[in-house]
Amino acid sequence: MENFTPFASLIGGILIGLACALFMLMTGRICGVSGIYGGLLHLQRGDSLWRFLFIAGLLVGGFLSLVLFPESGNIKLNIPVSTLILAGLLVGVGVRLGSGCTSGHGVCGVGRLSPRSFLASAVFLSAGMAVATFLSSYLV
Repeated sequence: MENFTPFASLIGGILIGLACALFMLMTGRICGVSGIYGGLLHLQRGDSLWRFLFIAGLLVGGFLSLVLFPESGNIKLNIPVSTLILAGLLVGVGVRLGSGCTSGHGVCGVGRLSPRSFLASAVFLSAGMAVATFLSSYLV
């Protein structure tokens, strides 16, 4: 396994869980990124500023990561851009069908012991493993 970083992964997971717990404590809302972003597409008075700031924070955090750790941007993909676009569209369809994403179901929902989120997370992970296995075995 290349670049196995269990300590960094553990710290990252703890920070994600802590951020989601704080978000829920402070706002009473689930920290599901697709739902937060989707709310920007259906603007309601008094409900868009925090959503915009949340998404902006994700983008700024990614930018800061590249500035502080330039090696984190050295990602080499051996697939065409059209495949990435198709994959993104399929993920979007899955998010709509599953009524949420991995942050909403996998982090927040499972943490709240939601049966629906356990099922959604199992489907996300199973589908991801099946597709990754198929692509690595037959297409790459």
